[in-house]
Amino acid sequence: MSDMSDKRVVVLGAGPGGYPAAFHAAEYGMQVTLVDPAISPGGVCLYRGCIPSKTLLHIARVLFESREVAEWGVTFAEPQIDLDKLRAWKDRVVSRLTGGLGSQSRRRQVNSIQGCGRFLNARTIVVEKPDGSQEQVEFDHAIIATGSQPAVVPGFPVGSPRVMDSTGALLLSDIPKTLLVVGGGYIGLELGTVYAALGSKVTVVEMAKSLLAGVDRDLAEPLERRLKEVFEEVLVETRVAQMEVKDDSVHVKLIGLDLPNPERVFDKVLVAVGRKPNSKDLGLENTGVKVNAKGFIETDPQRRTAEPAIFAIGDVAGEPMLAHKATHEARVAVDAIAGKPTVFEPQAIPAVVFTDPEIAWTGLTETQALNQNVSHVVARFPWIASGRATTLGRNEGLTKLVLDPRTERILGVGIVGVGAGEMIAEGTLALEMGARAGDLKATIHAHPTMSETVMEAAEVFHGQSAHIYTPKQDRR
Repeated sequence: MSDMSDKRVVVLGAGPGGYPAAFHAAEYGMQVTLVDPAISPGGVCLYRGCIPSKTLLHIARVLFESREVAEWGVTFAEPQIDLDKLRAWKDRVVSRLTGGLGSQSRRRQVNSIQGCGRFLNARTIVVEKPDGSQEQVEFDHAIIATGSQPAVVPGFPVGSPRVMDSTGALLLSDIPKTLLVVGGGYIGLELGTVYAALGSKVTVVEMAKSLLAGVDRDLAEPLERRLKEVFEEVLVETRVAQMEVKDDSVHVKLIGLDLPNPERVFDKVLVAVGRKPNSKDLGLENTGVKVNAKGFIETDPQRRTAEPAIFAIGDVAGEPMLAHKATHEARVAVDAIAGKPTVFEPQAIPAVVFTDPEIAWTGLTETQALNQNVSHVVARFPWIASGRATTLGRNEGLTKLVLDPRTERILGVGIVGVGAGEMIAEGTLALEMGARAGDLKATIHAHPTMSETVMEAAEVFHGQSAHIYTPKQDRR
């Protein structure tokens, strides 16, 4: 490896894009400065997003299971929830991971500065530290990895103790008796599930015709059915027209089709209507960096901005706003700085909704194939025929393949069910390797497992499944 110790790289943001970028650059031998408001790396993902939410979702799943196994002949006493201990466990998970990253940063000799960075020009940033002091840092290359923040609905009193965004919801200050979730996307449904498991009566309001708009309906429907049992109410094609905090409650007025009682009162409200990129207040106007109308920083396939020395990765650089996409982009950007041949061109980026059941997809979805007039065929394996799903009492799931009917090449994979988020990796690998249905069919999968439903879906495509009968006229 050539000597790169003369390259000075500054990374703004220490989330799942920023800290891998800093670490990878340090491995090349570059002089790396990592700037972030937190004392240790982690970003929103570790501190206020992926990790704390999944910690709480696991607890929610345990609570649901403790009640569901009664029909199998196993009865537990009603769980007693110690909110302080639960919150402390979540915080310990976060501290363990962020602390570990802090140790990794020091071992790699990354210069970490706590504070918020702002560009003075295309070669210098100034860092505002928590104590009010400033420090200037000169660089040869910069990587912007400042992430995103919860979107705000104008007129909603977010910031009130009774009106939370996702960050406030994860603090778990109390368990409200009634909770309104505004937004039927993955954030609202995940956090709504947590609060429902802990005892809140949850109502979800979504403007679209269904929850998880954009997700294939055959994947979303099993989750919708379950959530209608878990939640107090699910209201689609409905919006909040008015919201007002009064004393110890929040009064809202809803507008929707055939809504019997438009005026409702809740103990708390969670506003989860998406996220927006953190591209403001970075001093980008002092550089040649360009920002589009949605607030995303524009980049080329190497994640280089219009200012050649500055790169952008992660949520701030565009959709999909996913941690693993940011991590992959980090390596591309650093390799480009190192002069290596590299480009960001994944065949597939997996997406996971960590509800119960989970939903995961990768590559081309069936909805996209239809909208884009892509020639395709779909092979579905319903989990009602899965031995492993049946042993878990959770055979509402489905595994499906979207395929090219001429070449049998896999274009996309979609899964709904327990563990879908773990299983989708096989689909992503299949897409990256250019696999065909025959490749999955010929790959021996362990039995009984959920992963073998991927193999069985490929067998359905060939009309050869041992567990799903396909009439000859329906075979290829």
